[in-house]
Amino acid sequence: MNAQGWNFANVWERIAERIPDHLAQRQDQNSTTWAQFNARSNGVAKELLSAGLVEQDKVAQYLYNCPEYLESVFGAFKAGMAIVNTNYRYTADEIVYLWDNADVVAVVFHGTFAERCAEVRPHLPRITTWLWVDDGSGPCPDWATAYEPVASSGESRNVSGPWGRSGDHLMLLYTGGTTGMPKGVMWRQEDLFGALDSANRKRMPPEADLDAAGDRVAGPGPRNLPAAPLMHGTGLFNAISNLIVGGSVVTMSGRRFDPVELLDTIETHQINSMSIVGDAFAKPILKALDTHDRWDISSLRVIVSSGVMWSGETKAGLLAHNPRLIMVDALGSSEAIGMATNTTTAESLAEQSSVGEKSAKFALGPNTRVVTEDGRDVVPGSGEIGRVALRGFTPIGYYKDEEKSASTFQKIDGVRYSIPGDWAEVESDGTVKLLGRGSQCINTGGEKVYPEEVEEALKLHPSVADAAVVGIPDERFGQAICALVELEPGQDLDTGALIAHVKERLAAYKAPKQVVQVASIGRAANGKLDYKRLTSEALSATGTPAGGI
Repeated sequence: MNAQGWNFANVWERIAERIPDHLAQRQDQNSTTWAQFNARSNGVAKELLSAGLVEQDKVAQYLYNCPEYLESVFGAFKAGMAIVNTNYRYTADEIVYLWDNADVVAVVFHGTFAERCAEVRPHLPRITTWLWVDDGSGPCPDWATAYEPVASSGESRNVSGPWGRSGDHLMLLYTGGTTGMPKGVMWRQEDLFGALDSANRKRMPPEADLDAAGDRVAGPGPRNLPAAPLMHGTGLFNAISNLIVGGSVVTMSGRRFDPVELLDTIETHQINSMSIVGDAFAKPILKALDTHDRWDISSLRVIVSSGVMWSGETKAGLLAHNPRLIMVDALGSSEAIGMATNTTTAESLAEQSSVGEKSAKFALGPNTRVVTEDGRDVVPGSGEIGRVALRGFTPIGYYKDEEKSASTFQKIDGVRYSIPGDWAEVESDGTVKLLGRGSQCINTGGEKVYPEEVEEALKLHPSVADAAVVGIPDERFGQAICALVELEPGQDLDTGALIAHVKERLAAYKAPKQVVQVASIGRAANGKLDYKRLTSEALSATGTPAGGI
């Protein structure tokens, strides 16, 4: 079998050999050992190959968080296929676009999506294999195959296609980004393994060595809870990272984020690490802990967050419930993993002069730099603004989009970098202050304002549960800053106090001119904001015509 390069299926098979009886996955009371995880994935691989799929055919996961998600990923990798994540919030038209763009030929879907799948099937003739995951929502359609018998038929003998496996085999991570239609980020398994493994204390060698991967697993690894959806990079990458060190992944059965279910799961299953998406997850968790003094979360050692702000105030609150916590803010995206980090512990927080002061500052990784538009490095302390660029383990581009690939993956001084579009300043001490994505930049009176830093300032006010900042047309300044705020229960909107609060922390021109109260900011499952929708809401609430005043 061709085993050139790091391939996840090869690594996980070796781990299953070493710790066959240890836990690999759990949801509620249903648990799967590593031997069972491997055997069930063999059943999926065998089914895909029997259906006529060939090397690097695309297999889509249309699933909520569940054990079948990672089983089908493992099975696809065994067979030499590429996986395609699918946002379960998409409309039928968006699903058709995604699966057509990705050239999907097989779909693994929860029964609750059967009606949507039936709706899109006539528009996607390329898809010939449908694996139905029973979730009690109804019978298996006659055009689909029940997943459970397929997985249960798997045996210990490992399955692979006649083409073998390779580190060049892909996974596609589709990202909605901030503009345009979803784009498929192409990760070679070799590169993704290297990027995820770089955070481990005992790292694997550059050349694939399955004995080393097996030897690293002396016993059961950490228990991980992906609070974020597996359909997004934050949840999926964190889960995969745990599996490559022989850990286990525990998923919640609830289909909406519930801090009570999460805390129950942490205590019941003694979770060691967890992935979240900033304050969108952390604030409700902290509120539940403060309100109900009934959870023992002492098993939890590491919380990793990526995607949106995670305030110092919230971190301090969590440390009050578990002083041993290590909280990691990871600056990354679908196109770049490990650009920069901010690690908070009880000791580091005590050293800060004020809570929240460094919540948006990151230490650059060894392969990261901040560059201006003409390719120069931003001088620390200069006040210059640049984009964060990462070299090393990066994707090879966007699937079927050469133009976008060329703009994101660029050569600087002869070295290839991933530059997803995160703008930042470099402080005199070398730390990085994030400003946000350039596509959302607001130009007000010739000054550039990045929404995320204003949102961060607003969310540090005790009355604010969540906030979003958009630009609306302004006759004098071109654009004016408008804040939409979701208040904490029982709080009243005090526009003047919020504007003054921002001015205490940022330059006056960055403070909102108008503040609109909304019932909910309406973040997506991955914690991201729909700025297009929010701008429309701001225009409506302020009576501002879309074309200007």
